[in-house]
Amino acid sequence: MMNLLLPAPYPYRQPAGRLPWPPLLLGAAGFALLALAVMWWRWGGTVEDSLHYFNTARHLRGELPASELVAPFPYRLLVPAAAAALPGDVRNNFALLNWLLVSAAACMTALSVWRLGLGRNGAIAAGLLLVCSVPTFWYAPYLLVDPGSVCARAAFVLALVSGQPWLAALAGVLATGVREENIVLLFWLLVARQIGWRAGLLSLAAALAWMLAVRWWIIGGLPSYTWVPSMARVAEALRDVRSLASLALAAGLVLPLALLGMHRAPPQLQPFKRLLLLMALPPLYAALSVRVDGRAIWNLYPLLIPFAVAACQPWLERGRAAPDKLRRAA
Repeated sequence: MMNLLLPAPYPYRQPAGRLPWPPLLLGAAGFALLALAVMWWRWGGTVEDSLHYFNTARHLRGELPASELVAPFPYRLLVPAAAAALPGDVRNNFALLNWLLVSAAACMTALSVWRLGLGRNGAIAAGLLLVCSVPTFWYAPYLLVDPGSVCARAAFVLALVSGQPWLAALAGVLATGVREENIVLLFWLLVARQIGWRAGLLSLAAALAWMLAVRWWIIGGLPSYTWVPSMARVAEALRDVRSLASLALAAGLVLPLALLGMHRAPPQLQPFKRLLLLMALPPLYAALSVRVDGRAIWNLYPLLIPFAVAACQPWLERGRAAPDKLRRAA
């Protein structure tokens, strides 16, 4: 119905068959338990900018004055606001919310791969690539908003490969509420003609209205901040062994596989190549202005993992074909 009201010029392929609900629910439970095991050892940590997100949630609870907040972290309001709205301890709420977001992102990434026709083994591999990763162990348990951004991007990808551009627009608006650079998703939807221009402009207007409301009304009066690129910042980043190691470990397996899988990717994934380039621009600009780490690549996982699974598809198909041959021989 929504696709009739908000028509998309892009020729989406409607997925065949119904969702396999029993295996889907079993897989969701498995991903959630695995994510909890991966995240447990660093549960609820606050270091570096995670402390600023934690303080934002405490401010929304009335526990901290606005003078203690540091821009731009309070402007990324959606996840801290959800943590503050839940009953109980804010720290535990924030960590619990991040666990649920990582689990949901794994499920949606797995479902995206299944929708693309890459098979059950491919779907399992996609969820495992997201959960069993260095960023999920190192960053997801901290009180950061990146799990929310990863989850919203996973919803965006799933909506598009499922032929539901209006849901992709909604996911893009929610993603912008988590981190401001996600508004690039909505620009791409419109410019790449993945959605009708009326729906594209409406979603962009909603995202911009939210950003302005947060900055000038909900969280107002903070000192201004600017990110100014400089060669001194680049030189400093090249000497920061910890940040470089974080980037390398986050890229480690997923990025090389994704690059290998781009020529094998299903047709529905081809437009995402340009989106990947666009989504890489904000962290590249940040690298010229401030310190970046592995979260810059982790936020690209929902786009990279389907390509990575496509690279592994021949091996995954052989693994599935062997038991089929044994059953036929029996």
